[in-house]
Amino acid sequence: MRTDDFDFDLPDAAIALRPARPRDAARLLVVRPRGQAAPAATVPPGLEDRIVRDLPELLAPGDLLVLNDTRVIAARLDGVRHRAGGEGARIEATLIERLAPDRWRALARPGKRLRVGDRIEFSPLPQLGVDGTEAPSTGEPSPLAGEGREGGRHDPPARRAPPSQSLPREGGGVSRGGGDESLTHSATTLAATIVEKGEAGEVVLAFDLAGADLDAAVAGVGHVPLPPYIAGKRAEDAADREDYQTVFAREPGAVAAPTAGLHLTPELLARLAAAGVGHVFVTLHVGAGTFLPVKSDTLEGHRMHAERGTVTEAAADRINAARAAGGRIVAVGTTALRILESAAGEDRLVRPFDGATEIFITPGYRFRTVDVLMTNFHLPRSTLFMLVSAFSGLDAMQRAYAHALAAGYRFYSYGDASLLFPTDAP
Repeated sequence: MRTDDFDFDLPDAAIALRPARPRDAARLLVVRPRGQAAPAATVPPGLEDRIVRDLPELLAPGDLLVLNDTRVIAARLDGVRHRAGGEGARIEATLIERLAPDRWRALARPGKRLRVGDRIEFSPLPQLGVDGTEAPSTGEPSPLAGEGREGGRHDPPARRAPPSQSLPREGGGVSRGGGDESLTHSATTLAATIVEKGEAGEVVLAFDLAGADLDAAVAGVGHVPLPPYIAGKRAEDAADREDYQTVFAREPGAVAAPTAGLHLTPELLARLAAAGVGHVFVTLHVGAGTFLPVKSDTLEGHRMHAERGTVTEAAADRINAARAAGGRIVAVGTTALRILESAAGEDRLVRPFDGATEIFITPGYRFRTVDVLMTNFHLPRSTLFMLVSAFSGLDAMQRAYAHALAAGYRFYSYGDASLLFPTDAP
């Protein structure tokens, strides 16, 4: 297929610069490709305008939400390049892939100023409050919530904050989570050496610190890695440090948020549990390339970026048991879907998974385990719009997006959501 098949016009006014408040007040477009509109319907057949808070009415007892518990790190770093015999130059680097305990691949700008061997010293810049003025740096952790999962294989962050929020467990109980300093700031510095340089500003940074010490330092000097379509229109502020994180974020490593999960609240998860809809956690550390458009003329010419993820044995067993009992697997976000499909075999069973995936889902793909997909609205020509077109059909998604634009739905990371059913759903 040609990449042009997945293009559409998207006005700048449709891009959300702030999330809905409260989170679950975001609009939700339900897409049923085989659905029929009522005689007096004001929307096209198969589409229904709802809000995220309506999820308990749209799902059924026995269904299982699969949530991505990755935690966004403070991946945008501001620093100064130092070179023997040369003047310093200000540099911005966005971490995109961890290569070793002390090394990250990063996108740096202006990249032309950099050479292998250059030293960069990163330090925090003043933070803006929600009113646009400089916010004081307290050094205190962000009041973000997280919930652990049994069988998790990632080390916890170097330092934890006291519990701040409650999340419902699958059985209806309550588990306390703790925030960390992934998106907070303190007065410190961090130094690195450029050991490789690629094209288009891509570099490999070898830091002076490693492991948990490096994680803590990045948290101290870094900034919220807002997507460029938001960061290019307004500055990061204090609200973003909470808004750009799910309430169940736990496993540090993402450099972009799993945006569908941003809409969920502890109260909504509790209502879903009361309605017989459980949830389970998987992890896929979202990379910066996830939202990029495809630049090749054909889908076959695109090389998918790799992302690391984990499905524990306990999570796989829970998912397989739900399907065996007749429940539907509801992936909350394309990231949850991608790790599930990477972990599933031809027999449609999910198995434990721990590694990298480069799965590229396009029309014609046979889905193995996901029955329903909740996701935000995506970029034209992007791999994510190709994925949703594979799930619900290109024609159905073109109609859905046309309606969303006409009806004023908000797009991208802080935008509204959709609830997609596959082309063969009854």
